[in-house]
Amino acid sequence: MAKSPKKAEQSLTESERLEKEAAQTGGSMPLTGHLKEMRNRIAVVLVAFVAFNVVLITRAQVLVGFLTDMGAAYGYKFIYISPSELLLQQFKAAITASFILCIPLILYEIFAFMKPGLTRKEKSGIRFGLIFGVVFFAAGAFFAYKIVLPFMLQFLIKQGQGTDYVASVSIANYISFLLLIFTIFGFIFEMPLVSVILSRLGILTPKIMRKIRGGAIIVIFIVAAIITPPDIFSQVMVAVPMVLLYELSIGLCILFQKRKKAAEEAQEEEED
Repeated sequence: MAKSPKKAEQSLTESERLEKEAAQTGGSMPLTGHLKEMRNRIAVVLVAFVAFNVVLITRAQVLVGFLTDMGAAYGYKFIYISPSELLLQQFKAAITASFILCIPLILYEIFAFMKPGLTRKEKSGIRFGLIFGVVFFAAGAFFAYKIVLPFMLQFLIKQGQGTDYVASVSIANYISFLLLIFTIFGFIFEMPLVSVILSRLGILTPKIMRKIRGGAIIVIFIVAAIITPPDIFSQVMVAVPMVLLYELSIGLCILFQKRKKAAEEAQEEEED
């Protein structure tokens, strides 16, 4: 049985209702409509963020324990040097984890807010960028956790062996160090996505990337030497994946350039 107009109207989401109103008024939405939609989307994100915080704060001790277990395995002893430091780090871990869990929702709400004003091509490009941006960043953080940090922590604690120094680390400094490494490698793994975006904008081409490949590899090894302990094995373990990411970037740029050329040729044939 067909829905009544009233029920059909009620089943529409706020965004769909605003889009329908915009279509009825010639495709333009009043400023109040945009502000109302923005308010609703921000409210959704805030509710999700608060909900995640409520759940994760009860598990904050487990989160901090998960982060410190890696260091403890290499002999680090963790201390807190102010009465509130441990409690604050537990809150920090819960808030950071809540924000990470909210990132897909935040990106979706931003995309949904922009969607009515985008062309089909723009929607496809932004959707691609958002999805793979999250995937590559997560891959970088995972790589840091499984490969980079074990080598770094092991190397750094060895510096105190045979001396009177003990690796008693402030819990605040340790967690800040881990978050920094996760963030650095998350952004490093965005290299293929950034290359594709620059290629689609016409700023970067596979020919240019091949031409500067030698210099880029030197820069990659210099960066690897800066962000890793000064031993060859750790530097190679970090630099090799970065070089592979550079090669992947070239391959993706070639793929998108071919697709763009094929689309342009198809459009010319249609016009003829």
